[in-house]
Amino acid sequence: MRAILALEDGRCFIGESFGATGTSVGEVCFNTSMTGYQEVLTDPSYRGQMVAMTYPEIGNYGVNTLDEESFQPHVRGFIIETLSPVASNWRSEETLESYLKRWNIPGIQSVDTRALTRHLRDKGAMKGCITTDAITPEEAVRRAVEGVGVVGQDFVREVTPKVAYDWDPNSLDSRQWTTTLTEGVQVDSVGQGFRPLPPVKHHIVAYDFGMKRNILRRLRQEGFAVRVVPADTSAAEVLALKPDGVFLSNGPGDPAALGYVHQNIRELMGRTPIFGICLGHQMLAYAYGGKTFKLKFGHRGGNHPVQDLRTGKVAITSQNHGFAVDPDSLPEDVEVTHLNLNDRTVEGMRHKTLPVFSVQYHPEAAPGPNDASYFFEQFADLIESSR
Repeated sequence: MRAILALEDGRCFIGESFGATGTSVGEVCFNTSMTGYQEVLTDPSYRGQMVAMTYPEIGNYGVNTLDEESFQPHVRGFIIETLSPVASNWRSEETLESYLKRWNIPGIQSVDTRALTRHLRDKGAMKGCITTDAITPEEAVRRAVEGVGVVGQDFVREVTPKVAYDWDPNSLDSRQWTTTLTEGVQVDSVGQGFRPLPPVKHHIVAYDFGMKRNILRRLRQEGFAVRVVPADTSAAEVLALKPDGVFLSNGPGDPAALGYVHQNIRELMGRTPIFGICLGHQMLAYAYGGKTFKLKFGHRGGNHPVQDLRTGKVAITSQNHGFAVDPDSLPEDVEVTHLNLNDRTVEGMRHKTLPVFSVQYHPEAAPGPNDASYFFEQFADLIESSR
């Protein structure tokens, strides 16, 4: 079936429909990861967006329950060059096309994703419309123009949990998957191996602004017991739990639109150690008194070089964000610790006197490299040193 991808600036791409049919509108962005399309689809940070994958063939290993990063996919549309006709992997439970149909998400294939990516890099991320309806490209462009983008939007309220809960109380969901079946490795009913978890050392509270499951897995793997709370939980409620530390998660939308979160974080600073990732990092900037700005086309993929300014070391990182912290807006008692080597934007910061630090990228990866996974250990060390 014919499908149209229309951008708000009038550029149109004609392709073939897969997944669900109909019309959907959202901000169009691109991801440069070579693998991990299921993790991309289910990352809540993509709420309100359509994602174009730059890798040419997608769907070749299917989808499975274990690799989902949340309870459902969140993208409003999926744009690829070629849909693999075969899902060939022993862990596959479903094809990508049937998965998107089940969740009513439209996809478009046979698109020149290289040309689309170059256009978005030149012109910037913009709203788009994917449609299989019998409308003209001009009408599809009009719908893109009239659609809701990301700037000024609070998508966090759509993805944050309704009630607080304890993550993985039985220590089963956080076990690290492994193909090496050595002594001590636990094997499930289908032959997948898992390394046992360490004992709990610290009890923390995690604000869920749209948190990926692998963040929760990595926290538990580092010895944290995690109480997950909704985004609008007050600082007083969090402190009443007497946590050893507070974690601020990733999430979707515009960080400037989350004033209720900024205030709660501000009230927590100086009362407990804090570690923030991605949107949590950006909202710490607002709690400090700083601000953010929208990037031209964002950072999304698993190949972004980041330098630690304190050591000079460079890590290849996994990223997914469309906003960045304005370094000139930060007060003197906040130090920028990491920079993106592609565009020199802020990738990490810490408070000079309080036990608070954050990074813009994703040390838990999923998908992506694990160069930065040591930050979870640093959070544990910060809690120990703050006691």
